[in-house]
Amino acid sequence: MIIVNVKEGESLDRALKRFKKKFEKTGVLRELRSRQAYEKKSVARRIQVKKAIYKQTLNQDNA
Repeated sequence: MIIVNVKEGESLDRALKRFKKKFEKTGVLRELRSRQAYEKKSVARRIQVKKAIYKQTLNQDNA
């Protein structure tokens, strides 16, 4: 459960923004989406390798 204490004089928009950040960090939505449909291990591994290759090319371009 995510708890966000609203400080005195703090606007509700600011508190909502802090809540959204905390919620995003927990990764609840990401996990829900991944659980919606079963993914074979081979497919998951293939996607993971593609992501790793993509990240590696990004790092090489910046260096």
